[in-house]
Formats: sequence, C-alpha cells, structure tokens
Amino acid sequence: MHASTLSTRWRLYLLSRVVVARHYRRQLTLAEVARALASSPRELQRAYAQFGETTFREDLLARRMSVGAQLLVEQRSIPVADVARLVGYGDGPHFARAFRRRYGLSPARFREAALQAEARPETAVGSPSAR
Repeated sequence: MHASTLSTRWRLYLLSRVVVARHYRRQLTLAEVARALASSPRELQRAYAQFGETTFREDLLARRMSVGAQLLVEQRSIPVADVARLVGYGDGPHFARAFRRRYGLSPARFREAALQAEARPETAVGSPSAR
C-alpha cells in the first residue's frame, strides 16, 4: 500500500472517531460521516478495518453505551428514557435492549447496582475484599 494512502486512511479514521465522539447524540450513519469527511462510505469502512478494533457502528454504539452508563450512575434524577434520548436513541426500549446486551443488566438495574456498590465501598472493584 502506498504511504500516502496509508496516511490518508489513518487521518480519515482519526477524524471519524472525533466525529463520533462529538456527535454521537445525533442519528449518525457511516454515509453521513463519510460525506462530512469528504470520503466514501467504503473508504471509511476500510479505515476502520485497518486501524480500528471495531467497526464504525460498534464504535458509535460503544460511545453511546459508555456515556449512557455514566449518566445513569452520575445523574440519578434523569429517567432512563431521557438518558436514552440524550445518547442518541429515540426509543427508550431500544436503548434498554442495547444496554442489556452490552452490560448484562437493564439500565435501571445497572443504576441500582451502582448505588449499592457506592453504599458498600468495601466491595468496590479494586478493593481488597473484591479480589
């Protein structure tokens, strides 16, 4: 592969990661991000395949789930349906299914488990009793 192609693809990958990090709340598609970066969807797929550990779709999902989990723990007054909307899901149940697949718990149970872990710091991850 030509060095300039490699460099261009690396740059495309990095820029797409920035777009996902900044705009995950929107209904992003591979085609929209590629267009925004003056590229083709196939070239963006190639960039993810070559440099990423995930696909574009998995990258977007991981960002949304990570922020969703953080909101559930840190902003307990926000209802789960609102957390779903804040991270880019128009449908609360769709978010809940995706969240359960990712973390093994429903968003509400995840929030409860975080609250219980906070109440019992001796069982927190990394503490001597958790080992």
